[in-house]
Order: sequence, then C-alpha cells, then structure tokens
Amino acid sequence: RMPEVRDKGPMGVLRKGWTAELGDYAIAGDWARGGKMFVAADSMGGVVAFDSKSGANLWSERQTHEGGTLCLAVHPRGALFATGGQDGRVLIWNAVSGELRQTLALGRGWVENLAWSPDGQWLAASISRRVHVYTAKGGEVFRSADYPSTVSALAWAGPRELASACYGKVAFVDIPSGDVRQTLEWKGSLVSMVLSPDGDIVACGSQDNTVHFWRRSTGHDSMMSGYPTKPAALAFDRTGSFLATSGGTAVTVWCFQEGGPEGTRPGVLSIHTEPVTKLAFARRGRRLASGGRGGGVVVWGLEDDGNGDPIGAVLVDDIVSGLSWRPDGRALAALDGRGGVHVWRVKS
Repeated sequence: RMPEVRDKGPMGVLRKGWTAELGDYAIAGDWARGGKMFVAADSMGGVVAFDSKSGANLWSERQTHEGGTLCLAVHPRGALFATGGQDGRVLIWNAVSGELRQTLALGRGWVENLAWSPDGQWLAASISRRVHVYTAKGGEVFRSADYPSTVSALAWAGPRELASACYGKVAFVDIPSGDVRQTLEWKGSLVSMVLSPDGDIVACGSQDNTVHFWRRSTGHDSMMSGYPTKPAALAFDRTGSFLATSGGTAVTVWCFQEGGPEGTRPGVLSIHTEPVTKLAFARRGRRLASGGRGGGVVVWGLEDDGNGDPIGAVLVDDIVSGLSWRPDGRALAALDGRGGVHVWRVKS
C-alpha cells in the first residue's frame, strides 16, 4: 500500500504537471474546450483561463462578482462557462476569448449552484430559495416559486428534467413547463446531492450525518448511517455502479450492482488523516480521486466490491477545494484554499 502522503511531489500514477496561483481561495474550476483549457474562479471574484498542457495564463479578469464568486459551470461543449456570485448575478463567458457574453441579474441573494443541461440548451441557477433556468443566450425559460428553504443542490436528470434539493425534499421539475414530475421527501436538511447517470438513483448527504438515497423507478428509499460528519462529498461513476461518499477521513464506496447496496458491505478507502472534502471519478475505468482538508490528493483503483488501493498521491498547500479529471482521464486538476491550481499528468 502507498504510504501516507507526506512528500509534496507526485507519486504513483500522478506525474509532474504545472501549478498556478489565483488571487484568493480557489472556489471552483473545470476543463473547457474538451480539455484544452482549464478555467477557475477565486473567492474574490477573479476568473482565470489556463492552457491545459503548459499552464500558461490565457486571460484573466478580476472582481467579476461583487462580494465574490460562489460557483462555476462549464457548458457541455466547452466553449462557454458560467459563474455565479454573492451579487445575485450569473455571468456567461466565452472560454476562448474571455469575453463576457451575458449578465443575468437574479435578484437579491447568493447564487450558490449552477448546472448546464446535458445537451447544453439550458442553464439552471439557484439563488436563496428560488431556481431559475435560462437559455445559453440568457433568455429566462423557468422561475420557481420559493422552496421551503435555501436550495442546496441542483442536478439534471435528463435534458428536460431538473432536480433541486432543499430542506425536506428533492423535487423534479419538467423544463420549461414547470410541471413537478416527482417529489422525494425526507425530514431533514439535505446538504449535497448526486444523481446516477441514468437519473434513476438520487443520493443526498444529510445534516444528520447520513446518506439517503431513492430509486425513482420503484420509489424505494434507504439510509446509510455511521458517518462522523455530514457527507458533503458524493460522486457516482459513469456506469452508475459505484457511489463514493465521505463524511470523515475515510471514503465509503457503495456498490449498486447485483441488487446492492442493501445487504452488502461497502468498500472503505482509508489513507487521509483529515476529513475528505472532494471526490471525483474519471470518465472511464475505475479510478477515483479524493482530496482532503489536509491537502492530500489520492487516486484509487477500485475493485468489483468498491474496495481498492491508492495508486497515486500528492500533497498540495491547503484544503482541497476542487477536483476535476480531464475528459480523457490523462490529467487531474485540484484547487486549494490558498488559491493554488494544480494539474498533474496521469499515467494510463
């Protein structure tokens, strides 16, 4: 087994890449243009675009959101991306040129969640207790009534169906009609949400240190307990076979094959010494990346039962605030609390 991450240099499948600095805490980032670029935003409202191979700064803008940036989402085709901030606005950018294409004013409050539909036709945004959906050109096609509490997460279940999580429920709404297709109720505060690739399984981390999941096709629901803290990090792999969760220093991987995870033991991945903050699966294969509060980034190779071994590791300067695999799986990016952007090449 790979030793605890102490040396800052990359080990195992991770190879030296490049590092850059943002102006402040790195809030969010992702690959654009099919992996040719990496765009990132910091907490002070700075937005920067990097060449994915060299790390060269392609363009940057400062103080784009008054009060700071809170979220970022790249269009599925990668030429556009959107940012949301404390100023109640959504900004849509041209990733290549840095040109600001649209400014959408949602009102008073914080824009905390953004999600493009799978076909890129619509952009969903949440502000306080409300959800808005826009076209890529900025036309509003849907605005919800107020939810019972602040919307904590958004995810698309298909090209026309949007899921929103808040206190007590997950609601599925048809876009643009606004018809509510399904409501899944749970008495508690839902702090995170992820959907399986086919949109059938909904998993939510709850304030009561549990993970709750529903099968939409059957209405069956289950609860996974025993987490030391609230499970804010959740990730499904691209096949829907594995759900990686963390509410503590270990990563728990539930297997949804062959009637699981009910009645099965999850895989437990332990190497982090401080709580895990981010999880991300590569698009192909069974590679899972985890990042922790202590700055450790680990790549795991999973087995059929969700157990696995660390196959790569590296240490960054502060809490891991973002993790993102390049679409081809040959590079991994991490963001940290000091504003660091780190990209490593990944051995196949």
